[in-house]
Amino acid sequence: MPAKHHSPSPPPSGRRAASRRGTAAPAAVRPVDTGPPPTPEPPSAPLATSVGRIPVLDVRPMVRQGRRPAKAVPGETFEISATVFREGHDAVAANVVLRDPEGRPGPFTPMRELAPGTDRWGAQVTAGEPGLWTYAVEAWGDPVTTWRHHAQIKIPAGMDTEVVLEEGARLYERAATGVPGSDGRNVLLGAVDALRDEDRPAASRLAAALTPEVDAVLARHPLRELVTSSDPLPLLVERERALFGSWYEFFPRSEGTPEQPHGTFRTAARRLPAIAAMGFDVVYLPPIHPIGTTFRKGPNNTLNAGPDDVGVPWAIGSPEGGHDAVHPRLGTLEDFTWFVERAGELGLEVALDFALQCSPDHPWVHKHPEWFHHRPDGSIAYAENPPKKYQDIYPIAFDADMDGLIAETCRVLRHWMSVGVRIFRVDNPHTKPVVFWERVIADINRTDPDVIFLAEAFTRPAMMHTLAQIGFQQSYTYFTWRNTKQELTDYLTELSGEAASYMRPNFFANTPDILHAYLQHGGRPAFEVRAVLAATLSPTWGIYSGYELCENTPLRDGSEEYLDSEKYQLRRRDWETAEREGRTLTPLITKLNTIRRENPALRQLRDLHFHHADKDEVIAYSKRAGSNTVLVVANLDPHHTQEATVSLDMPRLGLDWHETAPVRDELTGETYHWGRANYVRLAPGGAHVLIVGSPRIGGSPTI
Repeated sequence: MPAKHHSPSPPPSGRRAASRRGTAAPAAVRPVDTGPPPTPEPPSAPLATSVGRIPVLDVRPMVRQGRRPAKAVPGETFEISATVFREGHDAVAANVVLRDPEGRPGPFTPMRELAPGTDRWGAQVTAGEPGLWTYAVEAWGDPVTTWRHHAQIKIPAGMDTEVVLEEGARLYERAATGVPGSDGRNVLLGAVDALRDEDRPAASRLAAALTPEVDAVLARHPLRELVTSSDPLPLLVERERALFGSWYEFFPRSEGTPEQPHGTFRTAARRLPAIAAMGFDVVYLPPIHPIGTTFRKGPNNTLNAGPDDVGVPWAIGSPEGGHDAVHPRLGTLEDFTWFVERAGELGLEVALDFALQCSPDHPWVHKHPEWFHHRPDGSIAYAENPPKKYQDIYPIAFDADMDGLIAETCRVLRHWMSVGVRIFRVDNPHTKPVVFWERVIADINRTDPDVIFLAEAFTRPAMMHTLAQIGFQQSYTYFTWRNTKQELTDYLTELSGEAASYMRPNFFANTPDILHAYLQHGGRPAFEVRAVLAATLSPTWGIYSGYELCENTPLRDGSEEYLDSEKYQLRRRDWETAEREGRTLTPLITKLNTIRRENPALRQLRDLHFHHADKDEVIAYSKRAGSNTVLVVANLDPHHTQEATVSLDMPRLGLDWHETAPVRDELTGETYHWGRANYVRLAPGGAHVLIVGSPRIGGSPTI
């Protein structure tokens, strides 16, 4: 975006500094002009330029050329960067202007050159309360730094000594006028007096202008010339659950009783305390609506359903109602409202599946035939994902009445919002127009910015990234299919880089549709290590019910479908016996969610770094937030014990290369002292989740 040139000004400080010696008031950041093109100037007028006096280029993050906001949550720290340079050899500097939803500037945030000679500058900023913020980069000439560089060469050489010292005195006088408060101003004026004190040696006069006290004042209130600002870019700050949370998916209809196998919201609520005890934040329910009977699927996706077969929840709609109705065998709307309230009492939010598709029996089919694809013979086309066929589901067509579909979708969403649902997992959003979701999410979030949408789009990268950019707060990912060290390293490097400014991954270790071969053949160790990876690599992760029992029997060899899938039938699980016999991963899952809540480093995505391990089967990575550093080392081999040397990038852990640090394994409670090179021996699927310098370790933390 074009940069804008302003007159010299002090950094934004929230109040106007006293003007003296020609110092101007703080420059305003002007919004992008989206109006009609300006009237051409007369030939004698100066031509408009694409850059300011000091170019500010390639500001990042920038989402869709600045037309969509970058994303953050309260307290999340992220980097803003830009390319900044100027002609000649005079010093240049830059700072970030972060403005809150009311337009008020935050504290002065200086930028630093990220790598010498690159002209790339960056600064870490931290998001505030939810709302639509803006950020801009200001670049400026730094005459004090330019003078200091020259003075430290000329004064020792005896070149133009008095002239150089007087130049410094005048610069410091100008800088003092922009310092609010007498203490800081007096520090600079004291340096002015020293620079002009001809009774002192020149070296002493110069040293008085280079003290730490002077540096501190100038760092907060630098003297800025030729200030040039980028256009402001939008930053959408959303509630924490948009970035961080642990999800648990289960089918209420499977939580019945021996006397009444089909569960209800009342019987399913008995499972909620156990889910909460494992440390989950979100309970995600597949569709809870009436299910059609036409072409209803039987067990294992057969086409010959019997009278007692329950059908697929995603085949939504029957004469009993559609997307705004509750399946009568689950209960009533009042029962569902009670279920949501009961979950809330346990610290759980309820996420509801929103699948924009219909069974042939849905009321929309007769009321709005224009919302469906019709074949030449007049019949409605059912859904397909070759080789899979979904004869019981009609997809929606958007060409005839998109406005009507948007209005109805928003009505349905607001219906469920009115009974307490604030999170929606959207089924297959990539099969609908992107502009449809952009309008729907904008409509909902305009009045209810706390509502979160998760995109279940296992599709091409361009579509997944675009859905995230236009409004979806979270995204399913390819994590399920990334199992080797190289695959995980490459993919997480992508997700934690620029994509993190708009795409928030939700790492489900399994779903009702996806039982990966790694879990099928790796047994319990595979389930253990995948849980560790999902819970520590991504701020948001989840499991589908049965994961803690290591359910891993496929429909057939080469298939990712479960045998006797819960999508087509009830699946009663004996949780109590499994817990009593120690056949569950509940202790591990509970521990992982506890570690996540206790360590801020695991509640963010952007600061992720991979370390070297000399075995392909062993992966090592760290996350750091402030003084909290988490280091994970995992054996990706579910069949064999692996030994390896892990070589740590010590500065990434906040340590010098020669240092050692106490580390505590939060999975076992054991403590070690680790340095640059460390030997590990891990059982199949085993892992260390290490807190570096943990306060639980005896003595003072290392960092």
